[in-house]
Amino acid sequence: MSNTTSHQQSSPQIHIPDELVLVVKRECLFPEEAWHGIASVDYHFYEQLIKTHQEFLPRVRMETDPRYKQIIPYLIFRHEDQYFVMQRKTQASEQRLQGKLSLGIGGHINPSDLEGATVMDWARREFIEEVDFEGTFDVKFLGILNDDSNEVGKVHAGFVFLLEGTSAQILPREEFKSGSLMTLQECKEHYQRMESWSKMVIDLLSSQ
Repeated sequence: MSNTTSHQQSSPQIHIPDELVLVVKRECLFPEEAWHGIASVDYHFYEQLIKTHQEFLPRVRMETDPRYKQIIPYLIFRHEDQYFVMQRKTQASEQRLQGKLSLGIGGHINPSDLEGATVMDWARREFIEEVDFEGTFDVKFLGILNDDSNEVGKVHAGFVFLLEGTSAQILPREEFKSGSLMTLQECKEHYQRMESWSKMVIDLLSSQ
């Protein structure tokens, strides 16, 4: 074996730290039996609950630990009577959701995201970062989404926000393959292709 080969094998490997994400213990978020679906709750109460019980733990561990819920703002954009629907890339970071249609814009919250900010502040900033949008928007809290029927849902809880936009000029960025505006009826026609959280949002919107 040559000296060059020997040197290459003995070189230290570069360690990439795992992403830390915001989580709350399931028992703190749901002290009683957890609901299934989207519950209309007091946003300010749960915002304070998160501040009190929040932890930032490695995402790779949290993805398979149902003792914790990762807090995910889930942003629904509406312009007049149309909703922004996206299709995830087949190489999207969350393999269990690849190729699905989604109404939700959002993602995990890291430690720096909440420095001097609330979950709603983060939601506004995330929307601006995730899409190209020309216009202004108002934000309304719809409720907390819980779905323990699948492996993704067991370790996540969605804070669902409705964003009422003044413009139809909206395009997706990196996380999604494509996006278009659809009426609620058109969303229902694509219901079976939706990820489970988006199905719950459609059910809620249809009942209003």
